[in-house]
Amino acid sequence: MTDRKTRLAVILITSLFFLWGFALNLNPILIPHLKKACQLSDFQSALIDSASYIAYFLIALPAGLFMKKYGYKAGIAFGLLLFATGSFLFYPAAEMRHFGFFLFALFVIASGLTMLETAANPYITVLGDADSATQRLNFAQSFNGLAAFLAPAMGGRFILSGKTLSEAEHNAMTPDQLNAYLDTEASSVQVPFILIGLVVLLVAVLIWRTSLPEIKEEESPEAKSGGSIWGEKNLILGTTAQFFYVGAQVCISSFFIRFSDKVAGIDEKTAAYLLAGALAAFMVGRFIGTYLMRFVAPPRLLALYSIINVVLLIVAVITSGMFPVYALMGVEFFMSIMFPTIFALSIRGLGEKTKIGSSLVIMSIVGGAFFPVIMGQVSDISSIQTAYIVPAVCFLVVLYFAIRNSAVKHVTLGTSH
Repeated sequence: MTDRKTRLAVILITSLFFLWGFALNLNPILIPHLKKACQLSDFQSALIDSASYIAYFLIALPAGLFMKKYGYKAGIAFGLLLFATGSFLFYPAAEMRHFGFFLFALFVIASGLTMLETAANPYITVLGDADSATQRLNFAQSFNGLAAFLAPAMGGRFILSGKTLSEAEHNAMTPDQLNAYLDTEASSVQVPFILIGLVVLLVAVLIWRTSLPEIKEEESPEAKSGGSIWGEKNLILGTTAQFFYVGAQVCISSFFIRFSDKVAGIDEKTAAYLLAGALAAFMVGRFIGTYLMRFVAPPRLLALYSIINVVLLIVAVITSGMFPVYALMGVEFFMSIMFPTIFALSIRGLGEKTKIGSSLVIMSIVGGAFFPVIMGQVSDISSIQTAYIVPAVCFLVVLYFAIRNSAVKHVTLGTSH
């Protein structure tokens, strides 16, 4: 490949990091929005996360098999087509105001995202000199963080109406007036998701027309003397910790807008901007945490951050006013290094089992489908503020994993989500 073609390829693959980060971080906007438009409970609205994150569990292995047979480039193109198709499905889902249809559209989008994530990390590392592969990966991942900041800000601006009916206003409406209000709320997702679908289709065309190197992977069967992957106790513990961590991460963001309204009386548009600020803190925290690991062993920093997050979540549960909101924003900062650190510690020392071990850890992202539903159920039974005890418990599992790895002095952070 020429330098010009290589630069174009790097730009296109980097755009994938932005696209999947943007799509996943629209969920905290869709949860309060569809809760209004489809008149859902907190438990039902949490299924929005479940529809997205269950795809990582169900589609990850088929995605790998597809790319093994047809190549990474075909896998990326197909993933983008799924992403675009799911985005376009938001239009009829909004017309029908059918929550199940929305969930199906989200699952289709997430299936596409799973294929993109499966391919993007290895692809970005081979586009250029091997010596600069880590820098390219970090550069691409920074756009994932940028997307996490922009998604709630733009979603809050173009999707959320800022109007939530009080019980009195709801009861005062005639059935026709209520339907008109709900139809208006539902329809606000149509134009944004049509535009997202068109952008994704454009990227798909550019990817297909661009010359990309095919990644040749050597077969590396598990050594007979190595034993079963299930015998790797630290990997299994790390996979469990990642399952709980991703669950906590999704819980924190997904109910942030609802939490801000119920606890501090903040309107949904303002809460969306606060969430964008919190996710910007997450992005900044990733860089600061990576720098701190030069002086503090990664497991110790992971343990410290876990303890801080448990304390902040207790503050969020027992205090009132703006303090709980600020506490959750702080949690976003201290979550920043957790996914890549858990990942790196989990696969450390696996040798020829690294590939399958990595797949297991990635599949644990399904925790994002599981814990928000539990949190939504707790919220319906008690309150959204009390429900934040769920992610606090999740961080205790992360703390235990960090303590078990306390002897490790150095790891290389090579992935993020």
